[in-house]
Amino acid sequence: MTDAAIAPEFWTGVAEFNQGEYYACHDTLEAIWMEATEPNRSFYQGLLQISVAIYHLSNHNWRGAVILLGEGTHRLRRYQPEYGGVDVDDLLAQGVALMQLLHARGADQAGQVWEQLAARQTAEGISKTAMGNLEVGVVQLPQVRRVRGKGFTTA
Repeated sequence: MTDAAIAPEFWTGVAEFNQGEYYACHDTLEAIWMEATEPNRSFYQGLLQISVAIYHLSNHNWRGAVILLGEGTHRLRRYQPEYGGVDVDDLLAQGVALMQLLHARGADQAGQVWEQLAARQTAEGISKTAMGNLEVGVVQLPQVRRVRGKGFTTA
């Protein structure tokens, strides 16, 4: 798939996503998604859905997280391996790992999964043992990364 011009506001949404500001990311991406045409429209929507999925998880809403994570990762598959400078393969791998963890742990543990993942993201050097669960120890909250050599680093 050929990259179309990415809206400058998209990168604001990416920064919000990577900083854990998932609701703000939703607002930013929704504004450009509503005005976009294909192929960017579905690309923006896929990332928007992953952002909302993580927002749902932060509210311990397992069902909302799983549904939107599934929809977002499914929507982004057609943009592999990269699109608009984003490493889509990497983002999908992270999203699938999170979805597998959520399914393995189940709805009743959504809050615990969120707390462990949020702690892992904000604290450096947390061991898998300290996390209390090996599964969570190897999964992180997704981050959007640019394709190497494109001059972008995550916040």
